[in-house]
Amino acid sequence: MSDVSVLMEEDAPPSSRARHALLKRLADVVSLPASRINAFERAVTGDLLVDMLRLASREDRRRVAARLALLNEIPNSLARLLIRDEPDIAGLLLEQCASLTDADLVACARDAGPEHRIMIAGRRGLSEIVTETLLSFEELATTERLLKNETARFSQAGLEEAVKLSRLMPVLCAPLLKRPEMRPSSAYVMYWWCGPENRRTILQRFAVSREVMQEVVEDVFAMAAKEGWSDPVSRKALQFIERRQRNRAAIEKSPFESLEEAVAVAARDGLTRETASEIAYLSGVKPLTGAKILGDPGGESLAILCKATGLSRTDLLNLWRSMRRPETTADGLTDPDWERVQITYEMLAVDRAQTVLRYWNWSLSSALTPELLRAIREGDEAMVDEYSAPERAAMMVLSQDFRR
Repeated sequence: MSDVSVLMEEDAPPSSRARHALLKRLADVVSLPASRINAFERAVTGDLLVDMLRLASREDRRRVAARLALLNEIPNSLARLLIRDEPDIAGLLLEQCASLTDADLVACARDAGPEHRIMIAGRRGLSEIVTETLLSFEELATTERLLKNETARFSQAGLEEAVKLSRLMPVLCAPLLKRPEMRPSSAYVMYWWCGPENRRTILQRFAVSREVMQEVVEDVFAMAAKEGWSDPVSRKALQFIERRQRNRAAIEKSPFESLEEAVAVAARDGLTRETASEIAYLSGVKPLTGAKILGDPGGESLAILCKATGLSRTDLLNLWRSMRRPETTADGLTDPDWERVQITYEMLAVDRAQTVLRYWNWSLSSALTPELLRAIREGDEAMVDEYSAPERAAMMVLSQDFRR
């Protein structure tokens, strides 16, 4: 008999020493290797142990949990009981026991409390079904630990749920952007509610080039033009890929001779609704997209718009002034927001800025069907799976705007 076994039995009061000894011996039987005990014997022993543990003291349950935590095989009934116990007892198995299945973890997450879910979130090798279940509770501590768990795996649906939560819980943005499952589409959506540092991460990591796509479809532009751009599906895709950003057709209908003139007039007279719409049209984006960019509190979006459309640093300054944003602080130093906007303009290549701008335009306006607008206003998230990726992006980004 081991020293631990002797201590466990001798520490017990005389009236319960037999019970303690029996618990220890049954736990030992359950722990025997497969060469010593078959599956049926292990299951029967486990059932008896479960029956005793229901009436056992807290310390006895903790000792049994510690004894079983390192096993590769535990009777299911025994595992179900212990992982729903008090957090310090359940944690012995939840954080390290290899024999727990996805079904065990999902059931525990649903039946137990927040402390149990936090412990599950830190477990190694979590599968997509378990992470989705944990995210569904929308708990900050659980989600934050889950996102920092480098061995956990996320499905696309789970990742989109985490992106949605990051809007309500900004502290989740940084760990979420480090996840290997993150894709540009999700990052571009998150941009709108991220702080300056996270926005910089998004633009540095996810603002991708379209050069390869442009090379492989170069001859398709001529084909589509020959067909009179009659196919709306290919036309929309080619508009996303093409190198030109400004809308040449819009200049013929505009009261301004160029995009630069529209920006200069806005700087001189102030940004009106009509001028803002013209700037959007001339920039090749929808007015809704333009309004989202021009109303961005952080201001980095202005730099993206200017770089994507070929506007100069002077035009960027004019656009900044059109919204009556400060250029300097009270002590004469460069305003921090204005300085950050200039840095963003300098760091981005034209092609990459266009990718971000076009995805915004695609997801924030092109996807807005009457059904989606109604869903956004009514908060119809129960139907989210019926929408496409850009539609779901629009729902997340614009929901607050439409509910004002």
